[in-house]
Amino acid sequence: MNITLIHRSNQCFTLFCILSVILVGCSSSPATVVPSNVPTLSSESSTYWPTEAWRTSTPEEQGMDSQKLAQMLVAIQEQHLSLHSLLIIRNGYLVSETYFEPYRPDTRHELYSCTKSFISTLIGIAVDKGYIDRTDHRIVDFFSEHVFANLDVQKEDMTLEDLLTMRSGLDWQEGDPVYREMYQNSDWVKFVLDKPMAQPSGHLFNYCSGCSHVLSAILQQTTDMNTRDFAEKELFKPLGISNVNWDTDAAGIPIGGWGLQLTPRNMAKLGYLYLRDGKWEGQQVLSAQWVESATQRHTETDSDLGYGYQWWTYPSLEAYAALGRYGQTIFVIPGSDLIVVTTAGMEDNHDGIFQLIEHYIVPAAQRLP
Repeated sequence: MNITLIHRSNQCFTLFCILSVILVGCSSSPATVVPSNVPTLSSESSTYWPTEAWRTSTPEEQGMDSQKLAQMLVAIQEQHLSLHSLLIIRNGYLVSETYFEPYRPDTRHELYSCTKSFISTLIGIAVDKGYIDRTDHRIVDFFSEHVFANLDVQKEDMTLEDLLTMRSGLDWQEGDPVYREMYQNSDWVKFVLDKPMAQPSGHLFNYCSGCSHVLSAILQQTTDMNTRDFAEKELFKPLGISNVNWDTDAAGIPIGGWGLQLTPRNMAKLGYLYLRDGKWEGQQVLSAQWVESATQRHTETDSDLGYGYQWWTYPSLEAYAALGRYGQTIFVIPGSDLIVVTTAGMEDNHDGIFQLIEHYIVPAAQRLP
């Protein structure tokens, strides 16, 4: 396994000597250390926003233990984790950035369900700007021109809040079979909302990527803009997010449950927006109220994690995360001013990534800057 490490600064010499020695011993070819075109600044520098580029810093300058991070990379190698990239940002500075060949900093990745957290953000912006009046707005009222099958009082009572929190009540069986059905359908919104109700909405958690797609359609209905265009104007451009691709359904609606493709550095910008309570470059891109609501637990799940507005909550670390299939991750720990981003091709779940965060990254950040 060849690994690319982005050089932090001259002060990082000790760290990268350690990593190079470790990785040379584990790989058939030495680690590649390449200079970064991103400016390096210490933690004493004035506040900045990573709109154009992330600034870099040594781990020690941001109160992190480089030896612990070196141990983390050894663990990745020993555990054969199929990571494509791993970025660690503390206090707004990129302190560790690793790419596993053939992946590079400019490689765009499929985010899978991390797309949902972007959709939630766009819904929040639409609420902030008055395109959507409230989260208890009934879903059927957004689609008055549709006639849905299995319509009953329970379905009529389903709200935007229910979709955001994965408590739609629909009889939805998440997985590849239903995805294939959606792709064969000309009207994805009708396909989802035609499903019968399994229980009353607003009660039980049932993960539903189709419901996230309905959120994308609601954005188009209320803003009178394509979801991608709305995102470009209200989110991507303000944050400096470029090199974007977004798959669409048969009607041209950007898919709400998956389909967004970004570079890891641009993924991290969403985490930073939330970490800074929705502010960016002196502007309130997203209200602090939405950030708080989206990242608090609204419902229990079948795991130790909770669920907010298309964000998972991680109670043991007082954290929240965007999680996508095969190990795509935007993990935010506000109390430590930390963002961890991964792209990956892991066949199982996020357990290996969570272990890296709990056993190496969080302990490395225990020393305050």
